Amino acid sequence: MATVYSAQKTSWSQNNPTDRVKTNEMAGRVRIAYATYEASSLASGEVIEMFNLPNGARIVGGTIAHDALGSSTTLSVGYAAHTDSSGSAVSAGAAAFKAAASSASAGLADCAATLALNYGLEVDADYTGMPVTVTMGGAAGTGTIVLSMQYVTD
Repeated sequence: MATVYSAQKTSWSQNNPTDRVKTNEMAGRVRIAYATYEASSLASGEVIEMFNLPNGARIVGGTIAHDALGSSTTLSVGYAAHTDSSGSAVSAGAAAFKAAASSASAGLADCAATLALNYGLEVDADYTGMPVTVTMGGAAGTGTIVLSMQYVTD
């Protein structure tokens, strides 16, 4: 059997000369972005901008917690339209980190938990960063919404 190496391990120890591994991939510090929103009859389709993640941040997970927001309500986690580091417009992705799921009962769910939901995404944004959002769906909702995301920058 042969030994195989990840892209980062190859850069670090198999290339000659060795290549630098990005700090957000090896030996970086995990940081947290945390925000709360108190909804009061927040209408279906409303978007809450929770925080901005900085350019170059590598997303390594997140959670959304909420009260029982009301019958037929849903929440999704994504990002608002923004500008990337080259100056190009990026369209909103309302469910980029978590697809809409029921928020009728109090709960806690993972965000950015799979590759399809952008686990490991390296943020490409201008100096203002990437605005992370929560979108209310289904019906109007009332209660507390808490979002946290872990990321590595340096």
